[in-house]
Amino acid sequence: MTTKERYEAIFNWFQENRPEAESELHFSNPFETVVAVMLSAQCTDKRVNMVTPALFQRFPTPQAMAESNFEEILSYIKSISYPNAKAQHLLDMAKKLTNDFNGVVPDDMELLQTLPGVGRKTANVVCAVAFHQAAMPVDTHVFRVANRLGLTSHSKTPLETETKLRKHIPTHLLSKAHHWLLLHGRYTCTARNPKCQECGLHPFCKNPN
Repeated sequence: MTTKERYEAIFNWFQENRPEAESELHFSNPFETVVAVMLSAQCTDKRVNMVTPALFQRFPTPQAMAESNFEEILSYIKSISYPNAKAQHLLDMAKKLTNDFNGVVPDDMELLQTLPGVGRKTANVVCAVAFHQAAMPVDTHVFRVANRLGLTSHSKTPLETETKLRKHIPTHLLSKAHHWLLLHGRYTCTARNPKCQECGLHPFCKNPN
């Protein structure tokens, strides 16, 4: 099977069996998207969704958050993983958005990465889900599933995985493909004890159980 055939077969399966795939985080605008994705690092979407309603109500805009302080922001997110670092990042991010971007979240990959606490993966997610751009965020799930399914081989970094996936996945499918791989990794192709016997992509797996 050629690389092209493998990609086509795998994403045809997703298209037929998982036609709907989208972020499980809750947000309603680009600012909320940035905040939710920053909070989701090494934390479950379910936990993030528990704290963001009150957080978004108190801080509906970057300006409102920028005028607050570390202690108040921390009080809303203390049940999230790494709350101290994330509270400081949120405050600094809101201040930069307010001071440098007039409170408007940029729809540009490079500009997004100038925001404190926003790395390449977060910027990719914001581009994909807030601005509906073709993007391929690579988290641990995408990294693992792409390798197991033979979509990548011996990738050492998320950027290597992203580059390979972008090369072979049609632009119009790219963002949805991210959600397909992520959700497959979250619920089926898990890091420990993957559910191989109920996986429709088992025939393509390089590491079957």
